[in-house]
Amino acid sequence: MSKFRMSSNKENLTANLFVFAAPSGAGKTTLVHALMAQREKDFSFSISYTTRKPRPNELNGIDYLFIDIEKFMSLKESGELLEHAEVFGNYYATSRSQVEEHLSNKRNVILEIDWQGAQQVRKSMPKCISIFIMPPNIAELSRRLRERRTDKPEVIERRLKNAKEDMSHWDEFDYVVINENLKEAIIDLESIIDGSGDALLSSNKTLRRRLGKILK
Repeated sequence: MSKFRMSSNKENLTANLFVFAAPSGAGKTTLVHALMAQREKDFSFSISYTTRKPRPNELNGIDYLFIDIEKFMSLKESGELLEHAEVFGNYYATSRSQVEEHLSNKRNVILEIDWQGAQQVRKSMPKCISIFIMPPNIAELSRRLRERRTDKPEVIERRLKNAKEDMSHWDEFDYVVINENLKEAIIDLESIIDGSGDALLSSNKTLRRRLGKILK
């Protein structure tokens, strides 16, 4: 059975924390933004901290909260970080106070993080709903990373090298969505949110067989 069902009664509404993770290039950000555009009234998006430099068209306070390493360490020491991870030499983190404020206001929250961060969030907030976004295969993942044109060739190769390790953590999550077709993946995400996503549970035998083929 699905882990939860979103209530349509505002008086009885229980806010949920949704944790999204994926290997780089799987389309996690695209899916989250599309979902937010369609269901903005249902969600608040937690904006992550990062110490990396902004990519073209990324805006501070919209895509990320861009900070330096000194600020990051200060936030970590103060306990403000719900989770944090180092990825390709840069730090990423989630604001604990931001998430708690949204939840206290009965707003569902979406976190877009990596599997390391998801592990930390599950320890702090075990009732969260975790969703892993999987590419249809490694070849498609490689194509998406190269067409993105935001990283140098050596960085792309490093991302691909780490992708299988990232993908091996899919069974730590409540649900898995294979992002082969954007529209279909969004429909899958909406079924999870609406409490009808049993076929996408990581324990589903049919899904597990399909994932096994992807990881070969």
